[in-house]
Amino acid sequence: MQTQSNSDKRKLLSALAHGSVFISALVLSIGIPIAILAVSEDLIVQDNAKEAINFHLNVWLIGGIIAIMSFFSFGLAGFVLGPIWLILHWGLSIWAVVQCLQTPDKSFRYPFIFRVV
Repeated sequence: MQTQSNSDKRKLLSALAHGSVFISALVLSIGIPIAILAVSEDLIVQDNAKEAINFHLNVWLIGGIIAIMSFFSFGLAGFVLGPIWLILHWGLSIWAVVQCLQTPDKSFRYPFIFRVV
């Protein structure tokens, strides 16, 4: 019984950490995986929280780069790259949540991101 409860808790916290990216327009959304990292003692949940923090930072960095490019190209870069980045960002987030729910014993790693934490 205890193992099932730990597995469900791991699934929930890991999915919540990665799912917080869906509200990344709010700067406070990074606080969710930071809080999970601080509170949880499970190593897999902590790894997922660190990966979610890194993904938040990457989303903001690339969004900032697209915004600067858009400013200098009079909106053209934002018009072209913005939707592509939005679909990629949401797609990777959905993939992470699904993987955390399907394989709770393995931490998820985003491809092609800079890892700071």
